[in-house]
Amino acid sequence: MKVIKRDGKTVDFDPSKIVVAIQKANAAVDEEFRIGEDKIQSIAEKVMNKNRMRLLVEDIQDMVEHYLMDEGKFDLAKTYIIYRYKRAMVRKANTTDESILSLISNRNKDVMEENSNKNAVLAATQRDLIAGEVSKDLTRRVVLPEKISKAHDEGTIHFHDADYFIQPIFNCCLINIGDMLDNGTVMNGKLIESPRSFQVACTVVTQIIAAVASSQYGGQSVDTSHLGKYLRRSYEKFKKNITETGEGKLDADTIEKLARERLMYELKGGVQTIQYQINTLMTTNGQSPFVTLFMHLREDDPYLEENALIIEEILRQRYQGIKNDKGVYVTPAFPKLVYVLDEMNCLKGGKYDYITKLAVKCSAKRMYPDYISAKIMRQNKEGNVYAPMGCRSFLTPWKDENGNYKFEGRFNQGVVSLNLPQIGILAKGDEKKFWELMDERLELCYEALMCRHNALMGVRSDVSPIHWQYGAIARLKKGEKIDKFLMDGYSTISLGYIGLYEVTKLMKGVSHTDPVGEEFAVRVMERMSGACAKWRAQTGMHFSMYGTPAESLCYRFARIDKERFGTIEDVTDKGYYTNSYHVDVREPIDVFSKFAFESQFQQISAGGAISYAEIPNMRHNLPALEELVKFIYDNIQYAEFNTKSDYCHVCGYDGEIIINDDNEWECPQCHNKDHALMNVTRRTCGYLGENFWNEGKTKEIKARVLHI
Repeated sequence: MKVIKRDGKTVDFDPSKIVVAIQKANAAVDEEFRIGEDKIQSIAEKVMNKNRMRLLVEDIQDMVEHYLMDEGKFDLAKTYIIYRYKRAMVRKANTTDESILSLISNRNKDVMEENSNKNAVLAATQRDLIAGEVSKDLTRRVVLPEKISKAHDEGTIHFHDADYFIQPIFNCCLINIGDMLDNGTVMNGKLIESPRSFQVACTVVTQIIAAVASSQYGGQSVDTSHLGKYLRRSYEKFKKNITETGEGKLDADTIEKLARERLMYELKGGVQTIQYQINTLMTTNGQSPFVTLFMHLREDDPYLEENALIIEEILRQRYQGIKNDKGVYVTPAFPKLVYVLDEMNCLKGGKYDYITKLAVKCSAKRMYPDYISAKIMRQNKEGNVYAPMGCRSFLTPWKDENGNYKFEGRFNQGVVSLNLPQIGILAKGDEKKFWELMDERLELCYEALMCRHNALMGVRSDVSPIHWQYGAIARLKKGEKIDKFLMDGYSTISLGYIGLYEVTKLMKGVSHTDPVGEEFAVRVMERMSGACAKWRAQTGMHFSMYGTPAESLCYRFARIDKERFGTIEDVTDKGYYTNSYHVDVREPIDVFSKFAFESQFQQISAGGAISYAEIPNMRHNLPALEELVKFIYDNIQYAEFNTKSDYCHVCGYDGEIIINDDNEWECPQCHNKDHALMNVTRRTCGYLGENFWNEGKTKEIKARVLHI
C-alpha cells in the first residue's frame, strides 16, 4: 500500500507512524481516557487491512479519528485532532526546503523533467524553478481551497501551472503585433518607434516576443502577415536610393533588378534575425520564448506578394536548420510554425502551391510546420481564420463594440483539466453513477477555474507594462485595472480533459472508434461542452474545452489511478492515458480515417485541439505527405506530422539509431555515438533536447512525451 503525502510524493505505508501518533496523543490525556496498546495496534492493522493501492495522508488520519471514536475515546480523539492540527501548522511553516535543495543539487527529477524546454542545470533557469517550487507550495497550502488542492493531489483534476499561480500573470496570448509595430511600443522605459525597414521590424518583433514571454507563463503567437508592409518599405527605400544614386544612368530594369537583389538580401537577414534571436534569447522564465509564427496567405491582403516571400524564406531557413555547438545543422525547438491551407495554396492548382510543397518538404525533415485548414476553421469559427495561442489553444470568436471580430491582443486566463478515466473506474459501468460523478467533478473544475479568474481580478496594468500599457494586449493607463479584459468573453478560460478513449473502454467495453463507443464519447464531450456553455451563461466569461496539451499529465493521471485502483487492462496497465480525444496509439487505423474521425471532436473542443499523423521515414514519403495535406484541407481543422525515423547528421543515415552493447546510441552505418550529431528525438510533444535511458533501458524522451 502506498501513501500520498501532502507534497504529492508517494511513500510506502508504515503502520508504526499511526502507532506513534496515537501514543503521543495518549500521553497527553489522563490515564482514564487512554487506549490500550493492543487497541492502538488494532487500529493500525485496520487501516493496513483496507489494502488499497493508494491512500492520502488525510484519509488515514480521518480513519484513525473514526476508530478512536468507535472505541468511545472521545477525549483522546480530540487530543489526536489537536495534535494533527499542530502538525499541520508546522507543515505550513515550511515545506519547500528539500525540493529546492534537491533542485540546486540536480537531484529533483520531477521538477527537472517537468518542462522539457528548460535546462534545469543552468543557474539562470534554476531561479525560475526555485520560484516555481515556492509558488506551488503556497498555492497548495494557502491560496487554493482545500478541496481543490485535495482533488489535484488525488488526480481528480489537474490545476495547471501552479508554479506561477501566486503571480498576477496569465497563460497564453495572441500578441497584437500589428498595433505595436504600427504605433510603436515601450520596453524598459524606452520608446520603440514604428520601424522603417523589414530588418528593423524583425528585430523589434523578437524584442517584443522576449518581453511578452517574460511576463506570462504560456506561449504566444505572432502573425507574420504584419511584416509584409515593412518588406515593401525596404523595397521602396532601396529603389529610391538606387534611382537617386544612378542619377538617370540606370534603366528601369536595372534599377528593379538591383532593388530586388537588395530586398532578397534583407529578407534573408530579417528572417535569420527572428530565428536566431528567438533561439538564443532567454526569458525570465528560464527558457527560450515559447512562440509560434502564424503563416497565412490571405487573398485580400494588400501585401500578399511580400508575405508570400516572407513565408517562403521562413520555411527555407527552417528546412536548413540552425547550427549547434558542433557546427551541425539541427532542428530548432522555436519558433513553432503554423501554416494555413487556403484556396490559393491547398495543392489543388493554386498560385502558391509551390510554398505548400516547400512546407511539406520542411515538415518531412524538421517536423514543422503544423497545418490549419482555413476551409474547416471557417466552418468551426464563425467564418474566421486565426492563430492558436502558442501552439494549440484557440480563442473563441469575440466581437468588439463595433461588431468587428477581434483576436490579436486577447489571451487565456488559465487551464484546469479533468481526469475522465477515473470517473469511469469509480462508476464501474453504471451510467447513472457516471453522469452524477461527472457533473460533480465538472462543478469542481468550475470552482478551480474561478480561482484562476479571481486571482487576476483587481490586477493593475503596472504588473506588466508590455502587456497592459504598451500594446501586446492593451494600452491602459498606469494604475488602471485589467478587469474589463477578464470579462464578457474578451479572454478565455479553459477546461482540459484526458482519456476519452479509456473512459469509453471502461463504460462501454469498446474503443470510441466503435459506433457504440463513439456515441458515448460524443455524449461525454457534449456534457463538458454543455458545462462550459452553462458557466458562460452564468458569468459572461468564455469558458471553452481544450484538448489538453500536457502530455506529462497523461502519465500523472494514469500513475495515480494505478496506485489507487490497481492494474486495469487497456486502462491503467499502459502507464499512460490517451491525450484528450485522440485515438489510442495502438489502435490499427489509417491516418485518413483517424483524421476524419477525430475532426468531429475538434469541432466540439472549441478551446483548442490538434491531431497527429505518425508517419515513418517522412523524407522518403513526400508524395504521400502532399496527399495528406490535401486531405487535411478538406477534412480537419488542425493537424501535424510525427515520425519515428531517426537520422545521423554525420553520414546521412536515415533509419533507426541503434542501442549498442554499452547502452549507447550508435549510428549503425558510420558508428557515430555523439548525441549532438543525431536526430533521435520524437515529435509527440515537440521536445528536441537530449534523450535519456529510462528504468527499462529503452529509448524514451526525457519529459512531456507519450511513450516510445
